[in-house]
Amino acid sequence: MEPNYKIRSAEPHDVDTVFSFISHLEERTFDFNRFKEKFSDNLDNPDIIYLVSVNEQDEVIAFISCHGQNLLHHEGRVFEIQEMYVARNYRELGIGKALFAALVEKLGKSDCESLEVTTQIKRADSKRFYLKLGLVQTHIKFVKEL
Repeated sequence: MEPNYKIRSAEPHDVDTVFSFISHLEERTFDFNRFKEKFSDNLDNPDIIYLVSVNEQDEVIAFISCHGQNLLHHEGRVFEIQEMYVARNYRELGIGKALFAALVEKLGKSDCESLEVTTQIKRADSKRFYLKLGLVQTHIKFVKEL
């Protein structure tokens, strides 16, 4: 049975569910007040795209965030997926793929040169997911916690 869902821009009242998704994704709990403030600021930022998928009851079942940048070594804008999460009961139903497609469609209407994503090494399923969508691994990322 195909799920009935729609994709829309995230709204301020989605913050509780998105907070839960990001906490689960990162396997930690964040300060909710600080998270809510950042979420609100980012909703107003034209360089940041937040999309959600909602079910028939208008419950958020998936989330994707993408940030745009004007990098000196690119002629157009570069966007990078920062977070993507599909609720457990809705995985393997094509919702993540549809959410990604909606993002690509939105970026196609902008001056986007490329779309990037970084995923943690431990997330093998995520790597397979992005490879299936046609993304190509071109970089290795290094991180220093400060």
